[in-house]
Amino acid sequence: MQRFMLKSKIHRAKLTGTELDYEGSIAIDRTLLEAADILPGEQVHVLNLNSGARLVTYAIEATADSGTIMLNGPAARLGVPGDLLVILTYCAVPDDQARSIRPKVVRVTPENRPIR
Repeated sequence: MQRFMLKSKIHRAKLTGTELDYEGSIAIDRTLLEAADILPGEQVHVLNLNSGARLVTYAIEATADSGTIMLNGPAARLGVPGDLLVILTYCAVPDDQARSIRPKVVRVTPENRPIR
């Protein structure tokens, strides 16, 4: 049996922009992607703390240390700049390893810089 477990989380990132005329996805500062072990193209779940909206999309890399968190394409309708987001990834693991999984949790400053 496989279990789907939380792999990583970027907690309370501030949405910095939206771009409706784009193919889709969420652009995330490369520094945050690396801190959370999220790859460009990896599926992410985005939870908007302000509106309650939830979406599944994929991550794209924004410039490192830019603080960028941008919803693109149809997802742009699910947030406004300033909204707080939780960005999650999951992994499938065998049942016998599920209890030992420890997700990477990245908390951020108001400028979307990782708190170390």
